Amino acid sequence: MMNIYVGNIPFRSTNDDLQKVFEAHGEVISVFLPTDRQSGRPRGFGFVEMSDEDGKKAIAELDGFEMDGRNLRVNEARPREER
Repeated sequence: MMNIYVGNIPFRSTNDDLQKVFEAHGEVISVFLPTDRQSGRPRGFGFVEMSDEDGKKAIAELDGFEMDGRNLRVNEARPREER
């Protein structure tokens, strides 16, 4: 499995919107869009989980993809650092 970081997501986008974009490049296992704890609004980035093969293809094809006027930044997610 590959966890993919997606940055510069339009703030009005939903999990379903992001899933539709990535499904064109393979099977999507999960989508997560973190929200601001105080406002409840999306924070402009998220994570998509796909198989390694589909994930590599999606990264290659979607990095720089325009979604609602914003160019997505798409790359393999790095493990979260300990605080």
